[in-house]
Amino acid sequence: MQKDEIRIRHVIVHILDSTVGLPVLSDSEIECGFDFAEFLREHIFRVVTGDDSKDCEFYREQSEICHMLEAYRDEDFVGMSKQAAQLLYDIMNSNIEIPAADLVVVRFGTGSGEYLAFLKMNFKTSYTHRTLPQEAGNRNEIIRYKATLPAQSQRLQEAAVIDLQTFAVRLIEKKYEVNGEKTDYFSYLFLKCSSRLSPKSKLAIVARAVENIQKENYEEYEQYEEHMRAKSIIQEELAQNGGFVVEELADKVFADEPKMRQQFQDQMEKYDMVREEVLPQNDATVRKYQVQHLLTDTGIELKIPMEQYKDNSRVEFITEDDGSISVLLKRIGHIQAKF
Repeated sequence: MQKDEIRIRHVIVHILDSTVGLPVLSDSEIECGFDFAEFLREHIFRVVTGDDSKDCEFYREQSEICHMLEAYRDEDFVGMSKQAAQLLYDIMNSNIEIPAADLVVVRFGTGSGEYLAFLKMNFKTSYTHRTLPQEAGNRNEIIRYKATLPAQSQRLQEAAVIDLQTFAVRLIEKKYEVNGEKTDYFSYLFLKCSSRLSPKSKLAIVARAVENIQKENYEEYEQYEEHMRAKSIIQEELAQNGGFVVEELADKVFADEPKMRQQFQDQMEKYDMVREEVLPQNDATVRKYQVQHLLTDTGIELKIPMEQYKDNSRVEFITEDDGSISVLLKRIGHIQAKF
């Protein structure tokens, strides 16, 4: 799905503020001008393409939302959106940790399909101005406003885009406390759908497992080199192939260490990720793998671009006789100091 393919057909906004005591549900759609349509397109596109987003499937028998969408027709848009908003409000009203929000329901199409989006826009506090007329003239003030919406450039914390043909769900969410436990309430309680890990979460799990296993098996003076080598392998897979299969990555990272290879596989089995593909889409997700980030015990911090790290004619790590490490930076044309 491309952002410029998104064609907004229907939009409605419901105010869900549990501090008020009841939802403020709209009985009619809102006008969708160019600027607002672009605002909605940006947020929808972020949900669909974000590496934080997850692919989900409805529990068809249990999900009220799925039942609504199976019977949905465009003439039912307002009524369906009010039912969904009331359902979400009841969940929020029973769990005070869930933040108040406007629920924007969007019916849209693209060249490849028809979709419905639930965009929960959590309120944030910001400041604005107002003008008060007085006898001596106007007085301008700055006031605190508690119910502004996320900006176009900000990522929503809870939102879902649903394919109306297949009922596949693309979802982003944040855990909040429900009955004393941190819970993915948006998928678990509201939509009632099962979720798989997002690409960003998969990548983080793999990297954390590699790091922990290396810490367990290598002496401290060996760890930095193995960490850098593993990070370099991950970066190369991301750059050349767009991602990797977890067990194939393990073969490269732990090629000469069968015991560590088995430890890693045991870790991945807990997440059912042994044969999982990790395919992040966003540059921001993989950006940290493009740099080796080192911090010495003397307080020196180094950031070495990965292509420089792989080039021995540019950077060399030397282990001295006393076990200390020297880093030699070579062929530097000029150095610039920054404040």
